[in-house]
Amino acid sequence: MKDDLEYEPLNSKTLPERLKNLESITSLIGNKSEEWKVTEVGDGNLNLVFVVEGKQASLIVKQALPYVRLVGDSWPLPLSRSFFEHEILCRQGERDPGSVPQIYYFNKKQAIIVMEMLSPHVILRKKLIAGEYVNGLGKTLGNFCARTAFRGSDLSLSTKEKKKDTALFQGNDELMAITENLIFTDPYFEAEMNHHTEGLEPVIKTLRSDVSLKQEVQHMLLKFTSNTETLLHGDLHSGSVMCTDSETKIIDPEFGFYGPMGFDIGMLISNFLMAYFSQPGHRTENTLEEYQNWILSTIEEIYSTFISEFSNLWRNERQGILFPKSLFENQGHSSEGALNGVLNHIWSDALGVCGIEMHRRILSLAHNADFEEIADLKTRAELEARNLIMGRQLILERNQIKDIQAIQSLARKYNSEKHL
Repeated sequence: MKDDLEYEPLNSKTLPERLKNLESITSLIGNKSEEWKVTEVGDGNLNLVFVVEGKQASLIVKQALPYVRLVGDSWPLPLSRSFFEHEILCRQGERDPGSVPQIYYFNKKQAIIVMEMLSPHVILRKKLIAGEYVNGLGKTLGNFCARTAFRGSDLSLSTKEKKKDTALFQGNDELMAITENLIFTDPYFEAEMNHHTEGLEPVIKTLRSDVSLKQEVQHMLLKFTSNTETLLHGDLHSGSVMCTDSETKIIDPEFGFYGPMGFDIGMLISNFLMAYFSQPGHRTENTLEEYQNWILSTIEEIYSTFISEFSNLWRNERQGILFPKSLFENQGHSSEGALNGVLNHIWSDALGVCGIEMHRRILSLAHNADFEEIADLKTRAELEARNLIMGRQLILERNQIKDIQAIQSLARKYNSEKHL
């Protein structure tokens, strides 16, 4: 594809003609483009996504649109988000090899990324709704969060590399603005694009009337806007993870930015909690408790793995400007106390983000299928209410809740109560 062509959205008919001369693609799926099978599969909020099948293999072609697909051209978005997604995928692949799809081609002007076809992988959220298990899920996700958080921070990078990269990703400002509004602000007032399940009004009124809650959320937003601690995925939820029964890959990091180290793992945990609370709308009683317990055990595995791997990297790869060994080990001092302080800081931020994400996925623009696919509105509202009220407690008590076992206990408590 010529780089001097003006941007033009792909479709199933034009894609073969525009990609047929790229050796990086034809070497994988064959050079007879007329034999390629092209299927549009994009079901996300922002982009075009196609599966391209050749006789030898299949590929994914992803192209950014100049607007939010969920809303339409009334909400324009820069094509540059494709560039940032490509850059983040490259860094994630280096920092946690094998965790993200392999990239075969990138065109900045056309906002196209061609990457590995993940098959027979399925979006994790769909597997959770269906009650399916994934072996090693918590370990893979915990290691990904730890390795990307540590290796993208001042604990690992040189000052020059970190500052240069931070400046680069500040250019992803329009997607950061979406996060600032949709996640941290819109849930707590009558924003234009908000919507919610009928029957939730009493709980919503409680949340929006809680000045202390809104203050804490804004303190978390302050951290989001000012703490460039590490390069984050920025949108790490169960829709950004693809799995088989035994393999897990992370996708779609176009919302990436330099921000608090607790952001990704907090968002991830929140989506497992929402899957947990939604289960009565998807499971029969004879399988419900067992599957909910597995979800909670996966949350525990994610965070215990995160702590273990982050601690391992602290002890063996700490070479950046923060907590240098010259101040600790090289003088015969232990750095374990400093490590615990950093982990406590990450945990507090993660809990705040977790609670906020539990609110925005029910009250803001983009909802989770976990709840949305529950047809009975009365059931859906009750399950969402449990989720909303627990989210409030996580935000307000993020400095008092000490461990993942406390999260499990709270989830079980709220899961047994009625709030509407």
